[in-house]
Amino acid sequence: MKIAFATPELQSLVRATSLAEVSESLARTLRQEGADIRVFLPWTAELNTAPLAEVRLVGEVRVKDGAGKQAVQIHTGLLGDLPIVLIDHPQLLRSRLPYAEDEGPYPDNWRRYALYARAVLESLPLLGFEPEVLHCMDWTTGLIPVLREVEYATKQPDHPAAKAGTFFAVHNLAMQGSFEREILPHIGLPHRIFQHVHGLELAGKVNYLKAGCEFGTILGVNSPSQAERIQGTDRGYGLEDTFRRRHKELVGITNGVDYRAWDPSNDPLLPQTFSSKDKELNGKRKCKASLQAALGLDNGARVMLAAVIGRFDADSGFDLLAEVMTSILERNVEVVLMGSGKHEILERVRTMETTFAGGCRLIEGYNASAAHTLLGGADLLIQPSHFHSSNSLIAIGMRYGVVPLIYAQSGLEDTVVDYEKDKRKGTGFTFARYTGDGVLEGVDLARKAYKEAAEWRGIVHHCLKQDFSWQATAREYLKAYRRVTRRTKSQVIDD
Repeated sequence: MKIAFATPELQSLVRATSLAEVSESLARTLRQEGADIRVFLPWTAELNTAPLAEVRLVGEVRVKDGAGKQAVQIHTGLLGDLPIVLIDHPQLLRSRLPYAEDEGPYPDNWRRYALYARAVLESLPLLGFEPEVLHCMDWTTGLIPVLREVEYATKQPDHPAAKAGTFFAVHNLAMQGSFEREILPHIGLPHRIFQHVHGLELAGKVNYLKAGCEFGTILGVNSPSQAERIQGTDRGYGLEDTFRRRHKELVGITNGVDYRAWDPSNDPLLPQTFSSKDKELNGKRKCKASLQAALGLDNGARVMLAAVIGRFDADSGFDLLAEVMTSILERNVEVVLMGSGKHEILERVRTMETTFAGGCRLIEGYNASAAHTLLGGADLLIQPSHFHSSNSLIAIGMRYGVVPLIYAQSGLEDTVVDYEKDKRKGTGFTFARYTGDGVLEGVDLARKAYKEAAEWRGIVHHCLKQDFSWQATAREYLKAYRRVTRRTKSQVIDD
């Protein structure tokens, strides 16, 4: 099967969010499963071309941009055996990061990703590539299904883009790419596409995520339960009507984990390797002691060490965690936070570091090496977000024997078996109330189990034995792609 895989991030080349790891792992595994796949990536600032071989300029395409056209260069290269296509524009793409700077999102992201979407489609003849499926990752690719339908399928039926169906993947439902309606003529789309009930409008604005969800042949989210939940009132971030209307085209596929990159049994970054065969978890205890020493934490084997990894904002549930952070630390739970956030939030965490010296540490930004050692040594992984876009971090954590704590309706419950409900198979803990006190109740449940050493070892071993390999996930995607190719979707916008 031939797949054009469009994503703004790829772990080995450019990473801003967890989308980078999901995109690369899925693309690589699809390649291993026999797919003829090309990854289409905007060449943004800080994209590292060092891992690429045979980088070359293939040519140039001219795409609509407002009243005129822009020249966009198309480069190709190889990431191992994975073909990469770089969409290059010096001002709109290469000079800037994928989404935002410290001050916030770029105000013309609508223009940047309209240009990217057009360039992906227009590059297909230049590359001599005729995909059967256009796989689009998140809001930045949301215009690809729209443009494919209104500018190629109906007007250029012999173009490679016209012959390909679209699989639109929603990775993060909270990030939607919402812009003022005045951009419509500048992105070359008629106002009727905005106004139509099946169109781009949400809350009076042009919404790129809704665009992809309305025009994608098949839609994908990150778990079967999430596919059901987002159809419920107030659970689809404003897109509930779209998901209910398109429920027959909506699939939930749980993300996998690259166990070659994340395997504690042979991880060179760990001071001591371990696996499910380590009945007493001696290797993990050594990792914890080493982590505590390296971070200047109090070195107590029976002191629970909790990790928090992600962006420190309301979308990640950090507002809830911040409410009860002091209470957690006062319970003699050590907390290590790794991630990024606004300056004032980081300053607040640094104050906690000082107040609870030996009990709290901040690792600013995402550091892959530090993530390995943090997960190797942590006991508990707190992921308090209301909705979590991917199970990857939770699945990786479990592979490293880190017991997860999640919100009970976050979309991660397909991955985590609540220990309080099933003591024989339980792999983590959940909290039912989406409040700070709810988070604290979940921490207390975990602490209670942690005090019983044999009980906790049992939970950790359940985690270690979980299998979330990308091979199984990729096969589910290939099934969904076959639905794309079989389905003749007609999305007509009435004049």
